Amino acid sequence: MMDATSARVDAWLWAVRVYKTRSAATAACRAGHVRVNGDRVKAAQPVRPGDELRVRIAGFDRQLVVRRPISKRVGAAVVAESMEDRTPPPPPRESIAFVPMRDRGAGRPTKRERRDIDRLRGRDADDD
Repeated sequence: MMDATSARVDAWLWAVRVYKTRSAATAACRAGHVRVNGDRVKAAQPVRPGDELRVRIAGFDRQLVVRRPISKRVGAAVVAESMEDRTPPPPPRESIAFVPMRDRGAGRPTKRERRDIDRLRGRDADDD
């Protein structure tokens, strides 16, 4: 039985707007994307003030600290009081590896372009 000093981890993540729905938070717990104090947890795991959560969302980890357990969705001001976000800032854009992009049309020639190339090289289709 949970008291006023704790809340389910999936309900807390939904209440502080880490996930849009409670079922999404539950699915993340089930998939192992949520850790409380370093341990993978089930959705019903209670969280208490001082607990550190590591939540993987879209390939990035968010590090959150529970200040106040809440289980109902509340306004942004109450959310700011209920958690502390210790997530490090993302790396600068320059340090991210550059993925070369191919210009549009720079790939394989179309059938029409292939015919034009063959015609320029003197290999007409009626030579076959």
